[in-house]
Amino acid sequence: MTLIHPEGQHNSPLADRFRTYLPVVIDVETGGFNSNTDAILEVAAVVLEMDESGLLGIKQTFFHRVVPFAGANIEEAALKFTGIDPYHPLRIAQQEKDVFQAMFKIVRQAMAKDNCKRAILVGHNSHFDHGFVNAASKRHNLKKNPFHPFSSFDTASLSGLAYGQTVLSRACGAAGIEFDGSEAHSARYDAEKTAELFCKIVNRWKELGGWPISL
Repeated sequence: MTLIHPEGQHNSPLADRFRTYLPVVIDVETGGFNSNTDAILEVAAVVLEMDESGLLGIKQTFFHRVVPFAGANIEEAALKFTGIDPYHPLRIAQQEKDVFQAMFKIVRQAMAKDNCKRAILVGHNSHFDHGFVNAASKRHNLKKNPFHPFSSFDTASLSGLAYGQTVLSRACGAAGIEFDGSEAHSARYDAEKTAELFCKIVNRWKELGGWPISL
């Protein structure tokens, strides 16, 4: 079944696949677990695309290091876990508001290209990344947050179903995706590996005959 916009314009295959939602893979590296109080240190967004055969793949990656917002909390344990030094003199970072405005603009442009009505966040344990994206949007009163406010696709759950693994590195291993542990906890690396994993699951479901749905 092909969905049609009210004005008669046909959706793209990607919009048809996810009910006019554009899946965008997000990873944030932070100064703690509390999205309202803790700093965002890095953010990456991977925009996906679908070819004419219906296979999902990576289109582009957006990545920036982020200057902690004024008054942000940063836990020492979080820095040891990620290996990020937010105070390094050579760290090239931008203000949080500017980063999210730029990211949202790229996502909205991709939505328009694929005739999608909204973006939906894809993440590994997506509630974590989703919470920080929503908190940053609220903190800076950004009116054009393209993401659904509460729905998301969680690759931890999907890979648990598909491969019996929920840890990103192990899920990638089970899926035959190369994963370098020394590169982990970089927002760019984790987002791109999560994107590869999500695409692998979606495409495998298609190969098995699960999509399009036959009634």
